[in-house]
Amino acid sequence: PFERRAQPEGSRLLVVGDSTAGGVGASDPTHSLPGLLSRANPSLTVVNKAEPGARYADMLAQLDGDERFDAVLVLGGTHDLLRMARDAALRDVVQRVAQRARVRSQVVVFMPPGNLGNLRFLLPPWNWWMRHRARRLQAIVAEGAQANGAQHVTLFMEHEDDPFARHPRRLHSRDGLHPNDAGYELWQRELEAQAQLSARLRKIGRSAAT
Repeated sequence: PFERRAQPEGSRLLVVGDSTAGGVGASDPTHSLPGLLSRANPSLTVVNKAEPGARYADMLAQLDGDERFDAVLVLGGTHDLLRMARDAALRDVVQRVAQRARVRSQVVVFMPPGNLGNLRFLLPPWNWWMRHRARRLQAIVAEGAQANGAQHVTLFMEHEDDPFARHPRRLHSRDGLHPNDAGYELWQRELEAQAQLSARLRKIGRSAAT
């Protein structure tokens, strides 16, 4: 996973999550989403606790500690879908992740996966089921984020609107699941459009330097 200790230190970002937070599928860690955020803000320190296969319950341990950060990015949720977590259990653990993340920072951004029902290797009825589960996950994360003063960035789109469905070879890595470099760049644009995270971190970094 991409990490960077900036000198002199400006703003500080804690990243927790699964393999997407670790940058699987990117040609290099610098092309992962945390790497792209660092490129947009050279004074940014990135601490990355992501682990492949992590579910929201695992992210609770990733959030352990009392060190404060300027922002926390919670990037994951795919394995909660694939392992068929029940809505009630998922709602509870998302709430706990949001609460613990808020202890580490006033700025918390959740970024769950998009519409996994659009994956090209899923055939009916599995793609319909996965689309339903992905839609439920978005609703649960949005609810948990709002209830705890966090932000929710949605990557969910219907098939006809989803760039990953329309251009899978251009945006997916070889495994057909994770983004490639171009896919992570698209995620970064969505993150900035919906949460303005990199812009906010740059502002914090400039204020700290001053």
